[in-house]
Amino acid sequence: MAEKPAGGKPSQKAGAAGKTAAEGGTVGGSGSACPLPVTFDLAASWKPKAVSVDPDSELGAALGVQGRLTMVCEIDAKPAGNIGYLRVWQGEKSGRTPRQVLEAFIADEDGAGKITYTGTGAGDMPATEADYTVSSELLDEPKKERAFAVSTPDGPVVVHLGGLDSREHAAMLPAYELAKKSVRLG
Repeated sequence: MAEKPAGGKPSQKAGAAGKTAAEGGTVGGSGSACPLPVTFDLAASWKPKAVSVDPDSELGAALGVQGRLTMVCEIDAKPAGNIGYLRVWQGEKSGRTPRQVLEAFIADEDGAGKITYTGTGAGDMPATEADYTVSSELLDEPKKERAFAVSTPDGPVVVHLGGLDSREHAAMLPAYELAKKSVRLG
């Protein structure tokens, strides 16, 4: 991972749509903590880690495969003071559009509802973004989630932001917005 110099600007106030966090490095590309077909900027103190999923194991399939995509990277927010992850999912080459990829991804999430899809840009790439909620017996109320999908020559990529609850999700949105704004091939 390419690190930015210490002493960067502090993160902008969290929660407002469109705000982005201060940069703290990059992820993606060869030599990165998570080799990906895309590269994007990370929020300060967020830590990426490659994920290896065995789709043939019951646990691997349950936690690491969703909508024909496999989790390949987790970017941990705990070092930045939040409880949650940006997770990067990758699929095989196909003729599916980013919207079709995202629809399949969310359809495979238990308890997903109140889904809004938006055609958008991610960096200089066309993308589809989804805002939605997830309900669970373990939660007092549905929690917010967000994801965007892009197509690459190596297959689709989804970047997903969850969080412990909707409050944590809102606090981490600037890091998600930074990833979306800065994503590029390579």
